[in-house]
Parts: sequence; C-alpha cells; structure tokens
Amino acid sequence: MTTALQTRVWAALAEINDPEMPVNLVDLGLIYGIEVVGGMVRLRLTFTAMGCPATDMIMGDIRDRLLAEPGVESVAIEIVWDPPWTSARLTPDGRGALLAWGLSV
Repeated sequence: MTTALQTRVWAALAEINDPEMPVNLVDLGLIYGIEVVGGMVRLRLTFTAMGCPATDMIMGDIRDRLLAEPGVESVAIEIVWDPPWTSARLTPDGRGALLAWGLSV
C-alpha cells in the first residue's frame, strides 16, 4: 500500500532533473525504489554510467528536495548497479524528452 508521503516523495523526485539533460530522475529510470519508514526515506538510486560526474550534485539535489518535503526527517541513499541501467528503464515521457533533445534511445 502506498502512503501519501510515498506519493509525495515520488512526485518530489520527479521535480529533479539530471543536470546533463532535461529529463527528471524518475523518467530516466534512475530511481530503483523508495521505502518510507516514519520520517525516514530510503532510496535506491543508480546512474546511467559509473563515474558519472554529476553523482554528488544529483545526490545533493535529492537530499535537499526530499528534506524540504513535510514529514521527511532523514534521507538515506543507496547507490546500486544491479541491475545495470539501460534505456529500457526510461518511461515513455523520458524517452520522448530524450528523442526531442536529439538523442537516440
């Protein structure tokens, strides 16, 4: 069962764009899952490639945005590489945004 806070967390994550392209983290398929326990959000996150130069920036943006959400008291981010990210994880909106930006996906 999805709680109201979980729904708000997903919506907040959808407000955060990848700094290298105009697509949000949810539509890129970088969020592998969230768990909300009380006021703590545990987030499983991947990147499109190891060594992504925007890793720290993205994690900072996630923390800042989620901690601004009422009811969120702490954020724990786990970076995962399994399963590896592929373009199959893009949502239809994410795929459309990348195509409109001139990238083949």
